[in-house]
Amino acid sequence: MGNYTLYIQLALMFVVIYFFMIRPQQKKAKNEKEFESALKVGDKIITKSGLHGKVSELAATTVVIETMSGKLKMERSAISMEMSAALTKK
Repeated sequence: MGNYTLYIQLALMFVVIYFFMIRPQQKKAKNEKEFESALKVGDKIITKSGLHGKVSELAATTVVIETMSGKLKMERSAISMEMSAALTKK
């Protein structure tokens, strides 16, 4: 009887870890991929390092951002989904 409760507790622990840690991370990664693929020329964005700019060119994995001091070529993954969404809400 004692062994069964141990296995049930372990199974419940893995279920809790999955729903509170693994699944939200997968959902966040999926949303970031969708955001990256939905970028278009003219979108105002903020990078993860805090640079503000506007998308001027798009390539498969890179993006050219126009800032006040010039143009920068960056990876699409360097664009922050949360900060860019907050910028567009203003």
